[in-house]
Amino acid sequence: MPKLLKRIIIIIIGLIVIGFTGTFILKQLTKRHSPEETITHTSNEATFSVFYNRPYKKGREIFGKLVPYNKVWRTGANEATTFTTNKDLLIDGTKLKAGTYTLWTIPNPNSWKVIFNSKTYGWGVNMDGSPKKDDQYDVLTIEVPTMPLLNEKEQFSIYFENAKDFTIMYLSWDRTAIAIPIKIQ
Repeated sequence: MPKLLKRIIIIIIGLIVIGFTGTFILKQLTKRHSPEETITHTSNEATFSVFYNRPYKKGREIFGKLVPYNKVWRTGANEATTFTTNKDLLIDGTKLKAGTYTLWTIPNPNSWKVIFNSKTYGWGVNMDGSPKKDDQYDVLTIEVPTMPLLNEKEQFSIYFENAKDFTIMYLSWDRTAIAIPIKIQ
């Protein structure tokens, strides 16, 4: 093999290694500021699981500023948030089949749209910062009112509570929360 070809191959391999190393380091840095969380909840033989990244407020104005109103948000940071259920559900009265979905939201001051999308995405945004969500895979969209929180929530949180025949999935951050009613079908 000629020396020039060997050098080109070595340079290409070096660039690939540098690229993978840089991506790994960047991912680790973003995870430090928005750590991963998986929350699992079981209710009446149904198991719900949410994987998401939890950004911190850090003194910033969140809704309407960092997270713009009337624009699709990946509902957390880094990777797209995923919601998994092992049973068919009614989400605010609309059927959602068992499976894994990405969870997207469109925040507004008085209500949020909550979107379950059947496609999974490796990262929540494109290189230009726009959401990776493809509308053609939206399987369920609901709109729920916002609830003001008395105490400021420093870190974005998703959690579940049982309420009679329902499970409520809460999303909360800063001084805003929403409640998504879930009923097992």
